[in-house]
Amino acid sequence: MVSNEVVAFRKWYERAGVRKTPRRCLPPGEDLSGYAFFPRHLIPHIEHPLITADPNLARYLEAQYLFQWLNFTAHFEVSVVNRATHLIATGRSGISCPPDVQQTAFQIYVDEGYHSLYSLDMVRQLQERTQIDAVPYDFDEYLRNLDGVGAEYVGHEKLFRLLQVVTFETLVTGILLDVPKDRTVIPEVRQIVQDHAIDEGTHHVYFEAFFRRLWGGFTPGERRMVASWLPDLILQSLQPATTPTANALRAVGMSENRVKEIISESFTGKFVIAGIRRASVNTVKLFQSVGILDTQEGYDAFACTGLAPQEG
Repeated sequence: MVSNEVVAFRKWYERAGVRKTPRRCLPPGEDLSGYAFFPRHLIPHIEHPLITADPNLARYLEAQYLFQWLNFTAHFEVSVVNRATHLIATGRSGISCPPDVQQTAFQIYVDEGYHSLYSLDMVRQLQERTQIDAVPYDFDEYLRNLDGVGAEYVGHEKLFRLLQVVTFETLVTGILLDVPKDRTVIPEVRQIVQDHAIDEGTHHVYFEAFFRRLWGGFTPGERRMVASWLPDLILQSLQPATTPTANALRAVGMSENRVKEIISESFTGKFVIAGIRRASVNTVKLFQSVGILDTQEGYDAFACTGLAPQEG
C-alpha cells in the first residue's frame, strides 16, 4: 500500500524540476532595462515617498529585494527544510515512517538542493548582467529567531525541526503565486519561480500527510505543547525581511533616521499580520482539521497572535 505522503511523487523521476527543466539562463545580450526585477506590489517599501522620488533608487531596491529573496531561498532550503527532511529520510526523526515515506523525503532533499542552486545561480547571472552587486546577505539572524521559538522545551529539538518544515512547506506565499504570472518581470526569474512553485505543490501534499501522521502519534501533553507553539512558529516563519531591506537602504547612503522611517512606515503591524494571515490560511486550515483549535487553549493561542480563522 502506498503511503499518503508518497502519492504526489509517483512521477518524480519524470516531473521534478531537477529531472526535467533546463538551467535557466539570461539570453546573451538581452536588455533587461524594460523588465521589473520583482512585482512592485510584493515589495512593501517600494512605494514609500522617499523611494518613489528617485526612479534609480527604486530600481536598485527592486533588484536588491529579488536578490534578498533568492538568497533567503537558497539558505532556507538547505539549512531548515533539508535538515528536517534528512532526519525523516535517514530514519532519525523519532517518528516511525514506512520506507517509501523515507525515500520520498530524500527526493524532496534533492529538490530543495536544486532550488538553492538555481536561486544562487540567478543572483550571480543578474549581478554580472546588470552590474548591480547584491548587498551581503546574512541568514543567521533569521535562523536564530526561528530556532528560538519553542527553545524552552529542551529535548524536543527534532520535533520542532519537523514542525518548522511542515509549517513552511504548507504555506502559500504571494511570491510563488504571483511572480510567474507577472509578465513585466524578467522572464528567467519568472521561470525559476514557476519551477519552484511546481515542486512545492508536491511537497505541500507530502508534508500535509506527514503532519497528520505526526499528530496522530502525539500524547495529549505533546498536543497541548505543539498547539501553544505553532502560532509563534507561523509568525516567525513569515516575518518580513526588514534587516536586508534596511541594509540595502544603508548601502545607498540613507541616514539611519530615514532608514528607520521607511521601515516603520512600510512594515506596520497591521500590514504585517494581514500578510501573514493570507499566507498561512492553508496551514491554519490543516492545523484546524486535526482539532488543534477545538480546545479553548489551542484556540486562544491562535487568537492572541491574530491567526485564528475569522468567522464570516
